[in-house]
Amino acid sequence: MNHRNTLTRRAVVTPAVLAISWLLGVGGATAAELTVVNFGGANAEAQKVAYYQPFEKKTGDKITAVEYNGETAKIKAMVEAKHVNWDVVEVESGDIGRGCDEGLYEKLDWSKIANKSDLISESPHTCGVGFFVWSTALAYDADKLKTAPSGWADFWDVKKFPGKRALRKGARGNLEFALMADGVAPKDVYVVLATKAGQDRAFKKLGELKPYIQWWEAGAQPPQFLVAGDVVMSSAFNGRIDAAQREGKNLKVVWNGSIYDLDYWVIPKGTPNKAAAEQFISYTLSPKPQEIYAQHIAYGPVNRQAIQSLDQKTLANLPNSPANGKNAVLQDLSFWTDHGDELEQRFASWASK
Repeated sequence: MNHRNTLTRRAVVTPAVLAISWLLGVGGATAAELTVVNFGGANAEAQKVAYYQPFEKKTGDKITAVEYNGETAKIKAMVEAKHVNWDVVEVESGDIGRGCDEGLYEKLDWSKIANKSDLISESPHTCGVGFFVWSTALAYDADKLKTAPSGWADFWDVKKFPGKRALRKGARGNLEFALMADGVAPKDVYVVLATKAGQDRAFKKLGELKPYIQWWEAGAQPPQFLVAGDVVMSSAFNGRIDAAQREGKNLKVVWNGSIYDLDYWVIPKGTPNKAAAEQFISYTLSPKPQEIYAQHIAYGPVNRQAIQSLDQKTLANLPNSPANGKNAVLQDLSFWTDHGDELEQRFASWASK
């Protein structure tokens, strides 16, 4: 992906400009120019419609959107050089705790962000706030598979559903799926996985399926594999399946045993636009923008009121709707922070054999 030039020209505010603004009765405030960083694709488009454009209209502030691939190193370099020109950044859950500990992000002043009670419990963090819920789930092409699989046990059942399956190349997610396929209840997955016996059990179960696995690495691959008939089922990011459905593909999601997670807004430490960044984040968490966002991409709102006000058709495609969230597993960040390195190494050596 080409990275756009991230250095945006900021308005130079002279004392004369401030004086004129004050005389005009806007209390010394000039329109801010905010740089908001996201992961691109359909998600960036949904953010533009739900958040950026309405916020610009409401406040007169200018938003410049920049895409990146989650490189925390870029934020670190800016913060250390004390030359921060990103104001609000979307980060994955795995990066928020680490970045917070390293002092890369501002600690949020919740009086300026939201009432925590208005948000789902997983959303608030010391250094950020989850603003949507996404999940990795089982997906299949209903044009090619006449009987619907009901969960990970069916994904492993190569007699009932012959053919290749696709899984993301890595330990995270797959070990949880393997345990659920082996009969572990979603609520007990991390209790079992935290033990050596549980980890061995997960790898043994993955081993049963190994001859039938086609690995994927990019989020765009599962829908492509399914539509091409390369695989009969795949794990997939639910937003990618939603995008394919909007293009008319008959792909379906099985929510039973899905693993959900959140993406978070953070404010890089030292941004000169901190107040405007807080105002922007607060706006994106309010009910209406959250609703609009969920209507443009199948990612779940974190605002409780927004979840309640969505229609059934929209809710049917969201990872955290009451029905779809019933047998879902929240990705356990502390587990993967503690065990991730060793399990990914073990997975890499297992996969290469």
